Amino acid sequence: MAEVLSDSLDLEALRSFVAVARLGTLAAAAQERYRTVSALSMQIKRLESRLDTTLLIRGARGVTPTSAGQALLGEARELLRRHDGLVARISGRGLSGRVRFGMPEDYASRLVGRLLPDFLGRHPDVVLEAVTAPSGRLTRLLERGELSLIVALDRPYYLSGGEALWRTRPVWAGAKDLRVDNTAPLPLALHPEDCPYRQLGSEALSAIDRSWHAVFTSTSIHALETAVESGLALGILERDRLTPAMRELGEAEGLPVLKGCEAQLHYGRHVSAASWPAVEALGALLKQQLARHD
Repeated sequence: MAEVLSDSLDLEALRSFVAVARLGTLAAAAQERYRTVSALSMQIKRLESRLDTTLLIRGARGVTPTSAGQALLGEARELLRRHDGLVARISGRGLSGRVRFGMPEDYASRLVGRLLPDFLGRHPDVVLEAVTAPSGRLTRLLERGELSLIVALDRPYYLSGGEALWRTRPVWAGAKDLRVDNTAPLPLALHPEDCPYRQLGSEALSAIDRSWHAVFTSTSIHALETAVESGLALGILERDRLTPAMRELGEAEGLPVLKGCEAQLHYGRHVSAASWPAVEALGALLKQQLARHD
C-alpha cells in the first residue's frame, strides 16, 4: 500500500521557527529550545521544504523572516497559542510564568479597565507586571530585555517587526473659548521628548516656520488635558479624547494638519521559554481586543 503523505505541519518545528524569528539568530533560538544549532536548522529546512518556500533570510548579523515567513509567523503564533490552550484546559495545567507589559499612559484606561483583568482571570497563575511610559522609553526598555511585550506608537523611534493594531488620529486641541494669537509663539502642553505627538507637532510647526514653546510638560495625559481645558496651552490629543470643555483647532487657526501614527504590538527578544506561552497569550488577547480598521 502506498504511503500517504501528511499535510500537517510539525508543531515543534513551528515553535523553533517562531523562536528564530523572535530572537534573530539560530544560536539563541537553539539555546532557548534546548537543541543544537544543526538540529534546529534541520527543523527549519524541513519546514521550508514542507511549505515549498524560503522562510528565513540568513545574513551576517542573523536571520530575518521573508515575506512568506512573516505571513507564517502570525499564523504559527496563533496556532501554537490555541494548541497550548487546549492542552492546558484538558490537562488542567494552566499557563504560568512572568509577563512584563508596557503601554503608553494615554491608552492605559482601556487596557487596565478590562483587558488586563480579563487576562489574569483566564490565567491566574501568571505573574503580570504592567507599566506605563512614553513610546520611546517603552521601545528602549523592550530592547534592553526589561519588558516582555509592549504596545507603542511607531514614533519617535521606529522598531521593526511590530504587528499593527490601529492608526491614531491626533488633532490640535484648545479650550472652548480659546483664541489663537498668530503673532506669538504657540503655547503647548506636551509629554516629554519620548512622546510621538510631541515629535509630530514639532515637525508640523517647523514645516510652516511657526514658533512654539512648551508652557507645560507632563507624563500624565490627565494633567495635559487639564492644561488644555483651562486655556493655559494648546495640546495634541487623540480626537476621541476631546472633552466638552475643548474644541478641535486646525487650518482656520493657522495650524498645520497632523500626521497619524501606527500603534504596534512588539514582543521582546529576551523572554524565557517558560514565560513565552503566557506572553503570547497576552499578545493574542491584545490583538483581538485592540486591532481595528480605519
